[in-house]
Amino acid sequence: MTDGARQVQRTYLLLTLLSTLAASFIWGINTLFLLDAGLNNTEAFAANAFFTAGMVVFEVPTGVLADTWGRRASYLFGAATLLVTTLLYLAMWRAHAPLWGWAVASALIGLGFTFFSGATEAWLVDALAFSGFKDQLESVFARGQIVGGAAMLTGSVAGGLIAQATNLGVPYIVRSILLGLTLAAAFLLMKDLGFSPDRSTSPLVEMRKVVRASVDNGWRNRPVRWLMLAALCAGGVNIFAFYALQPYLLELYGDPHAFGIAGLAAAVIAGTEMVAGALALRVRRLVARRTHALIMASLLGVASLALLGWSPKFGPAVALLVVWGLAFSVTVPIRQAYLNGIIPSEHRATILSLDNLLASAGGVAAQPALGRVADLRGYPAAYLMGAVIQLAAVPFLLLARRENAPGDRIEE
Repeated sequence: MTDGARQVQRTYLLLTLLSTLAASFIWGINTLFLLDAGLNNTEAFAANAFFTAGMVVFEVPTGVLADTWGRRASYLFGAATLLVTTLLYLAMWRAHAPLWGWAVASALIGLGFTFFSGATEAWLVDALAFSGFKDQLESVFARGQIVGGAAMLTGSVAGGLIAQATNLGVPYIVRSILLGLTLAAAFLLMKDLGFSPDRSTSPLVEMRKVVRASVDNGWRNRPVRWLMLAALCAGGVNIFAFYALQPYLLELYGDPHAFGIAGLAAAVIAGTEMVAGALALRVRRLVARRTHALIMASLLGVASLALLGWSPKFGPAVALLVVWGLAFSVTVPIRQAYLNGIIPSEHRATILSLDNLLASAGGVAAQPALGRVADLRGYPAAYLMGAVIQLAAVPFLLLARRENAPGDRIEE
């Protein structure tokens, strides 16, 4: 690996560490935070749905911004937006704001994450190529997943324990400080290598041109389209399953104020991300195609969610959570390598944002619907319903396998 590629990788891992640590401080207690602010389950997951709706609305425009004004600029906008909206969330919790206020604030948080979503990965892939990187992309994505998992483990456990020792608002203060550090690090270290933003035309003209080309190379690219549709079915269920684990584990544990137990859900997922990052390259060697790994992991995830719905005890639920987390996490770097292998560099950020848009769109409908099921029938019924919805992703993965795309075959 060249010195330039090492520097790019170090910057990517540092930004992954800081941004994930900042985000994860509230992941273990976010649903409890919303319930403490006076919302019920349906309203809390409706607020989360507005978060994903914000991601749907802003994914492609912010991806176009990254492809026209620069990936570094997009990342800086994202860090600044998340800092402001986190402070807004804290103020609304203190004021017991109405649902419409949470809806607006959640959509703006979604905007902040869309500045990150396509731009970070596009920046990494192009900067590595510019720096002479010759290895498989899975190796870098897997290291990023290990670092992100470690940050999530630290942040989620610390956030839950801090909330238990103080109150549910303090983790949001810590998150704001860490987002400030993320903003400073990106400003000082990120450079748009291997990519030259084109600012010669007006933003609207360039946006139309980039969106048209991205649709041609993304949605009309059959292998990419099948993976996007699979994400539409699975994305919303994964978001609900993660956030519903906080109150569900507390319910099974028997102590509604044991916020440290609520943080355990995020901590377990973080641990599985670290393990999956270490296993990703080994899993890749066991299969001839990346889609084989995606299909097997999807089926395992569906089975885990269904069994979570049938698990009446705390211990088995935690064990199933580990299996579900591994099934989800081990395919992340494999899927990233597959997509980046079949999309062009000049539209990379926009196409990756379009992929994230479809995953978020599934969450707009799935989260409030599953939250309503949880209110009426309980969390076990909601997990069973989520497993059924997620099963619909498997046929699209099978269609992707049939395309025999260049990025599907694994070559050492």
